[in-house]
Amino acid sequence: MDDLRYLSANEALARFRSRSLSPVELLDALIDWSQKANPVINAVAEQLFEQARSEAAAAADRYVKAPDEVRPLEGLPVAIKEEQPIAGRSWTEGSLLFADRVAETTHPVVERVRAAGGIVHLRTTTPEFSCAISTHSKLWGVTRNPWNLDYSPGGSSGGSAATLAAGMAPLATGSDIGGSIRVPSGCTGVVGFKPPYGRVPEMPPFNLDAYCHAGPMARNVSDCALLQNVLVGSHPIDHVSLHPTVTIPAPLEGIAGLRIALAVNLGDWLVEDEVDANTRAVGEALRGAGAVVEEVSVGLSRADVERAAEIHFSAIFGTLVSEESQAGRELLSPYARQLAERSAQPPGTWLEGLMLEAAVNDRVAPLFERHDALICPTAGFSALPAGKDYLDRDFVVAGRQADPMFDATMTLPFNILSRHPVLAAPSGWASSGVPTGVQIVGRTYDDVTPFRIGAALERERPWGYGDEQHLPAMAAGVRA
Repeated sequence: MDDLRYLSANEALARFRSRSLSPVELLDALIDWSQKANPVINAVAEQLFEQARSEAAAAADRYVKAPDEVRPLEGLPVAIKEEQPIAGRSWTEGSLLFADRVAETTHPVVERVRAAGGIVHLRTTTPEFSCAISTHSKLWGVTRNPWNLDYSPGGSSGGSAATLAAGMAPLATGSDIGGSIRVPSGCTGVVGFKPPYGRVPEMPPFNLDAYCHAGPMARNVSDCALLQNVLVGSHPIDHVSLHPTVTIPAPLEGIAGLRIALAVNLGDWLVEDEVDANTRAVGEALRGAGAVVEEVSVGLSRADVERAAEIHFSAIFGTLVSEESQAGRELLSPYARQLAERSAQPPGTWLEGLMLEAAVNDRVAPLFERHDALICPTAGFSALPAGKDYLDRDFVVAGRQADPMFDATMTLPFNILSRHPVLAAPSGWASSGVPTGVQIVGRTYDDVTPFRIGAALERERPWGYGDEQHLPAMAAGVRA
């Protein structure tokens, strides 16, 4: 059991091919473990065990009878973010308003996981409408960080991140409209990728929202690349999805000679000392791998980023939440109700928002004329208490009252600059026992370089799971 909980996706595939492990054995082990672990962390919205067992048996048969026909994810369990619908299954988006809704359509990422032989055994929790930085809702309750149960795995793909960190799945899907893949990755010590806009197909109407991305999450860089290569490519449901397909090669080249900009702060964000130190340690590790790492000043204004994002959210995402909740706002979680109310009074016009977004680009673009990538923290806070709504800047970061999303999280600039690919990777540990993370930002539509840098970082600063040093507190407690 202990070996299989934290078996990587690529290692599992190799063992399937050598027939030293069956997809049925792996699935049974993960189902057994998830039934013990999930009551502790509450990361699962739906279990699909019966169907998964049938698919695992079929995959095991294929490895024996048709080994040349196995698909890229053949027999691998994959956790799917509940926001991404599956036809015929519940699709609540974490809201009591939709507690009885059944999806009529399957999300393209789910289609692709299944077409590649992946087995959907779990669907994971989100905040209501995926609109908060912490994963909890009136429908599902509080999802907790496996490393320290007092803290959140972040949001909105918090259930996916917690599932990975707890050893309940080797791969998971996420989505990101303001940091929803990257923040949970940073909070739980997993790897997540926000692809550039259009690389991975989305569903209408959010395929037309340039802030919106679907992407892969895993416990290491090569597994994240494996899933990303399954998700990419154009899809008829999404006319902005891109041709041609860009895949991440294996093995990945080293980074000797790459020029990397290091920013421990993008401007005036609040950053705790532990995060600062861990980010600088990442820079040193990349120097050790042969890169030329230069500390830079970016000079972004978080007030301008917040204003641009709120104009954008008010016009699209917030308006949708507001309209869908008209019949029962008393059912909403407080943070979702606040979003609906704010959307009624946008802080500026769409044109003003575009001008602010252009100003963000003016600050960041020159860096990529001189550098191949940018490294910065995912968030300036070192840990996020679980179950809080964070409505009134009632959170302390670096000794100051703050809104964790707008004052300390550095993901939003790269939803504004949505054509930049961003790989989120672990940077170290906080004194709370919770991981911290960095963003590895590539040039526009250069998907490969962030993965090269992430792989180099992983070699220089190994991030193992399942050994005595890297066993989540939750896992140790349940095991005992």
